[in-house]
Amino acid sequence: MVDRRFALGTDEKEKLRTLLRMYENFTGCRAVAYCLMSNHIHLLLEVPPMPSGGLSDAELLKRLSALYGKDYVAGVAKDLAEARERGSEHAAVEIHGRYAYRMHDLGQFMKGLLQRFTQWHNRVQERTGTLWEDRFKSVIVEDGTAAKTVAAYIDLNPVRAGMVKDPADYRWSSYGEAVGGGPKGNGRKARAGLVRALCAHKGVGAEADRWQQGVAREYRLLLLEGAVEKTVDVVEKCGVRGMKRTRKGMKTAEVEREKGRLGALSLGGMLRRRVRYFTDGAVIGSRSFVDETFAAARERFGPRRTNGARKLRGDASPAAGMLWSMRDLKNGVSQVKTGIL
Repeated sequence: MVDRRFALGTDEKEKLRTLLRMYENFTGCRAVAYCLMSNHIHLLLEVPPMPSGGLSDAELLKRLSALYGKDYVAGVAKDLAEARERGSEHAAVEIHGRYAYRMHDLGQFMKGLLQRFTQWHNRVQERTGTLWEDRFKSVIVEDGTAAKTVAAYIDLNPVRAGMVKDPADYRWSSYGEAVGGGPKGNGRKARAGLVRALCAHKGVGAEADRWQQGVAREYRLLLLEGAVEKTVDVVEKCGVRGMKRTRKGMKTAEVEREKGRLGALSLGGMLRRRVRYFTDGAVIGSRSFVDETFAAARERFGPRRTNGARKLRGDASPAAGMLWSMRDLKNGVSQVKTGIL
């Protein structure tokens, strides 16, 4: 936090979301899910590899137009055209290299996004210096159950904070934007991201049109499972009618039917608590996925460790056996948020 205060108001969140979309277009990375809170942000980011053979000149110029003005992009286009006319492949490669190193890279994405926002914020607030308290934390997340669980965890941030009861009512999240963003523009992009979170393991791409083909319903059931709502019952005692307020879970028959298809996990209660594995877990996914990731980075661990997968504990225990973590976090350790200001 900046001076231990909430720095992200309405204008700041809108600006940060605009920059998020700009950096998506520039880097080729994709925000699968996100939530912009008052003093921190959460992102589920897909970082695809650079296309084989690099970018074409046309694609490079298109990417540059996401961050730079028309005159600047026109200047780069002119330099590229002249290099091609001279037959100087070296010069063209050098021009590409000035920008390509910032693309398809998690560290460069976060660096550019946070620095650009800091510059804007400092200019508006007439301040100087750093804005973000710590370096961002990252967790590797497997497609499938892990991805959709982490996406739901992210979209439920404002519910856990008591800001809204329904995650659809929070404007600065992937779900709020997907529901309320309209059929065009960023609303469509948010829907495409959540389709990716729920369907990538099925070989489905980021296709926003699939949102209404069962994906929206499946995701909302996941978000609402275990949620509570106030109900008012009319009671009568000794001939006197009165009102009695109760709280009951939203365990509709529809939710019960869908639980098996959603993984047969009691995720609702878990996702409404702060789960440190989703911010400090290093790797989240199936047991085989975590062990494969461990094997690929074996040199980073001591000689006594024989595998990577660790069973989820504490508040994350409802997902134990379905999801595993690289890091063995203990019970009773306080939650550490990601990307704190």
